[in-house]
Amino acid sequence: MGTIPQLSVIKGSTRKLTPNILNRLFENVANGPAENHTALIFDVCGECGPHSVQYVHDDGLDGDAPKGGHIRQHSYRNLDRITNKLARAIAQLTVSYNMPRNADGDYIIAVNMHPTDHLIMVLLAIWKAGAAYLPLDHAFPGPRIDHIVREAKPVMVIYDEETASDSYLDTFKLSFEELVNQSNNQPEEALEGEERLSHVNDDLAIVLYTSGSTGIPKGVRIPHKVILNRLQWQFKRFPYSNTENVCIFKTALTFVDSISEIWGPLISGRCLLVVPKALTKDPEKLVTLMDEYKIERLVLVPSLLRSLLMFLELQVSPWTTRSSTYWIRTSRPVKAGDAGELYVSGLNLAAGYIPLRNYIAPGTSTHREGTLVYEGRTDSQVKIRGHRVDLTEVEKAVNSVDGVDKAVVLCYNPGEMNQALLAFVTTQSLISENQIEAILKDKLTSYMIPQVVLVENIPLLVNGKTDRQQLLKMYENTNNNVKATVRNADDSNPEVEISYEGVVARQMEAAKILFEIVASVLNRAARSAICVNANFYEIGGNSLNSIYTISRLSEKGYHIAIGDFISAMDLGEVLERMTSDTIDAKLNTQPPSFSSELLKNEYKNAVLDMITTSFYEKADLEHWIVQYISEADYKELVDALWEPLLDKNLSFIVKSETEKIVGVALNFDARDEPEVQIKSKLNVIFEFLESIEGPVRDMHLPQGKGKILHSFMMATHSSLSPKENVAAMQFMEDEVLNLARSRQFAGLFTTNTSPLTQQLGTDVHGYQTMLDYQVNKYVASDNTKPFGLAPDEQRALVQWKPII
Repeated sequence: MGTIPQLSVIKGSTRKLTPNILNRLFENVANGPAENHTALIFDVCGECGPHSVQYVHDDGLDGDAPKGGHIRQHSYRNLDRITNKLARAIAQLTVSYNMPRNADGDYIIAVNMHPTDHLIMVLLAIWKAGAAYLPLDHAFPGPRIDHIVREAKPVMVIYDEETASDSYLDTFKLSFEELVNQSNNQPEEALEGEERLSHVNDDLAIVLYTSGSTGIPKGVRIPHKVILNRLQWQFKRFPYSNTENVCIFKTALTFVDSISEIWGPLISGRCLLVVPKALTKDPEKLVTLMDEYKIERLVLVPSLLRSLLMFLELQVSPWTTRSSTYWIRTSRPVKAGDAGELYVSGLNLAAGYIPLRNYIAPGTSTHREGTLVYEGRTDSQVKIRGHRVDLTEVEKAVNSVDGVDKAVVLCYNPGEMNQALLAFVTTQSLISENQIEAILKDKLTSYMIPQVVLVENIPLLVNGKTDRQQLLKMYENTNNNVKATVRNADDSNPEVEISYEGVVARQMEAAKILFEIVASVLNRAARSAICVNANFYEIGGNSLNSIYTISRLSEKGYHIAIGDFISAMDLGEVLERMTSDTIDAKLNTQPPSFSSELLKNEYKNAVLDMITTSFYEKADLEHWIVQYISEADYKELVDALWEPLLDKNLSFIVKSETEKIVGVALNFDARDEPEVQIKSKLNVIFEFLESIEGPVRDMHLPQGKGKILHSFMMATHSSLSPKENVAAMQFMEDEVLNLARSRQFAGLFTTNTSPLTQQLGTDVHGYQTMLDYQVNKYVASDNTKPFGLAPDEQRALVQWKPII
């Protein structure tokens, strides 16, 4: 027989809440004394470095501002006017197409947009139209998006970037550009009465999908009154200071903390600064931006807080944090030290799930010395890199992989620096750990993909249940892929392979410190040997432990900038940057200086030499056909392209301070590229690139000439050091962007086949991935697979960078 649960109801003080919808509160601000105050800033180029804040009250949708459009700003009045027009377009489209409410009687509009001022406009317009918004994310795999859309049944999806994976089933799709066009002739006044859409049951504002304890994501319904209640508590307990003029929005829209980040400032008459996603991954740049705009408050998950604190420890001292925790010291339903189950109810609670209703939420806690101590959840949810993840959902995905007999997903050391999401798998097939992880990329969001560990069997307890502790102990004690044991700087003993092959004598001392710190940081999560050719992120590193690595290096007297560490091609390049001219943390040297010149006939030999040495035997695709090509093939290629390159006048060479030619960038108008005959096997590569680029270019990018600048090839001189090479590549990327702006192109288009250039393109340069293609699947026109021997994890990313 079971025991009867003992219940104790603890009721806090109540406060009167006057219900209101948040967009009305925004309108009150926008039509009051703050109408000419700046409501919204999008720092397009916040990563470009410090610049003075200029509050410019614009009159148009684009919010053009000084500095070549690097900052877009909108006054409250202008933002109110724009979103009224957008709201009318949304409401009229919903009515004219007879789009029905979902099963809960709600009008929901899904939004899949990157964080910009345009995103905030769309969210506000959705509320003004009477609907609720449902955040999606470009990083979500197709099946997750399909599940969300199928269950929530939004009337439409508004997006800013269409990719091959974003089908949205049969839901009506509308790009932001199309929405703007629909709104152009709409009145600027707010919608009233029957002009607005309406829900059947309540004042639904937002639907957030969270990882589900059943293995399936669940949608949480959040009404306006719940948000308002939370914000009013915030305003009372943590009021804005008199000098808090600018607040920051940097949390993912799919995360609940984004709600208070966005709407707290906008219903309080303060300015909201929208941070580009790439900046949130680089604490150095994020702190610089916050300092520039005098940001006084942050909403942080523990992992990002650790990154910021570790970075700030390198820069300033002392640094303190403050936090507030509440508890109720009254009669308790359990004895001191005993575990109990805590149920929470009230207006701060969401209005249940889609399509269910649930008004209480359980958790687990204990009492200690009169306080509640949180011990965990009764379900299997954990925090992974700041995201809530349900292990059941991950486990279900792993078990669905063909060839997997049984999988158990666990979290090793949750909340710690060496935390790892693990999938223990048994299989009778020949499928490898890497192959399973590659398949999971199409099933799970990136932060949910576990490290797969193949085991012979799943250990069981005497009651027949999985022995989870035994699995974790197996992982902790495993010597899987271990060939050497080293002692790190903290005198611990991580079992990680370290190879010093290729390290020159002058760098050996620094290499021992770097490699052993990396071994200590990654520990058993390291997926391959630590050596000069290993890339930190490919062997198990992430944004958090990279900051920790930099911090540890600094303690040992070796300084490296966060941006330099992130962009380093491998640990050899990290080592070079540590030992060449940044050995002293206080030493501040100037980066190499370059200049550019448009392509001239006299530069042909230098260009041919750089193209040949950069691509022959080195490029990722050429690697698989190297036995069929020769250096002479590159001369044929350059000869065929040379006159068109000169004629189009879009390519340039790069010179060092000594006037030496050290780089070349070859570019074309993507709608005006020459047709050339390539007779060598290099033609296979260009056929492949056209097969993946063509559909993206023709179906998803702007039409017409003069719109798309195709970054065709970049190469650098072989004499450059790793640091000089990175600096030259960065310079060329900036010059290509400047060229595109000056010629009024809409954006840059390129394909990256190297994992490191892919990381740079996405995380540093801000490219959007339009297509992620597994190269070994490509079938050439002669029905062969020229890259068939490539591993499944080798990808080609077709990327686009709009110029805003």
